[in-house]
Amino acid sequence: GVPIILPIVLVILWLGTFMLDRTKFGRYIYAIGGNAEAARRSGVKVVAIRWCAFILGSTLAVLSGVFSASKVGSVNAGFGTDIVLSGVAAAVVGGVSLFGGRGRLLHAAIGALVIAVIANGLGLLNLPAGVNYIVTGGVLVLAATVDAVSRVRAGGTILRT
Repeated sequence: GVPIILPIVLVILWLGTFMLDRTKFGRYIYAIGGNAEAARRSGVKVVAIRWCAFILGSTLAVLSGVFSASKVGSVNAGFGTDIVLSGVAAAVVGGVSLFGGRGRLLHAAIGALVIAVIANGLGLLNLPAGVNYIVTGGVLVLAATVDAVSRVRAGGTILRT
């Protein structure tokens, strides 16, 4: 259960934070997220780094699926589809930019805790499951709006051409 999974999650969080903050690969990830063309012109192999990032993300998604399946005890074809919104909302609430190039893994984990507390609180209030989607979606829209406004105020643009 939770006692076994928690240390594994903490190790993954530590390794991911170390990789993103202290390695060349992590700097390349941020550079590509901020401006892929500028990263390419500065010598970063954008396609190779993207492939590595997708492979790493997929591997972590599989590990997450195994954790979720072990918690529930069974799986079906629609397994995990309800958690996608919560995952995106957790990252955005934690300060990860939808437009790329900004964010920290630890902040995304804190955002996940906030989203989990909201979902748990709504469950304790015996509200329908649809209300959880509405509230999570509202929090996501609010966080994305704050991100977009902060980018515009900082002199950046939201959409790149």
